[in-house]
Amino acid sequence: MSRNVPPRVIALTGGIASGKTAVSDRFAALGVPVVDTDLLARDVVAPGTPGLDDVVEAFGAELLDETGALDRRALRERIFGDADARRRLESLLHPRIVQAARRAIERAGSDPRVRYVVLVVPLLVETGLFEDADRVLVVDVPEALQLERLTVRDGLSTDQARAALSAQASREKRLAIADDVIENTGSLEALDEQVDRLDRTYRALEK
Repeated sequence: MSRNVPPRVIALTGGIASGKTAVSDRFAALGVPVVDTDLLARDVVAPGTPGLDDVVEAFGAELLDETGALDRRALRERIFGDADARRRLESLLHPRIVQAARRAIERAGSDPRVRYVVLVVPLLVETGLFEDADRVLVVDVPEALQLERLTVRDGLSTDQARAALSAQASREKRLAIADDVIENTGSLEALDEQVDRLDRTYRALEK
């Protein structure tokens, strides 16, 4: 039996190394459908897709690896520091990602037991996509902790880590659009408690 009212969409975002995946995994463990635009971004340029064909046409076949798949490192290097190239890439991929996300939300919402869907959009502020989401949930950590995690987790130098942060929207801009905030600075138990509390809140909301 399908539902007449679509599920509430919670757009989850946060800066690099803030812990978005840890949060979305916890929602998923509670039975909440999670739609991750980072994963969809890979799907729309998988080998054999029109998306990959368009990227190759726009930027050249040198962006393909020996298997015919998109070389993401080469693509990042191609658009790094080139605003026009980045906008061109976004114009090719963003409509496909949005369409795929909306289809996934619709599929999840066909189950009448689903009260809400978590839509993970790391660059929500930067792209302006999904402005029609019902609520925005920001995973927040201080910049110093982001830098620490990037240098330890990804092996980046401090300068590289700072460059990665500066390429994204500021913490203040993300918090300015937040309806809800998870502070991911404590223990995993504290994170579980925050997710549990928000899950109860979201399930209680009426569409």
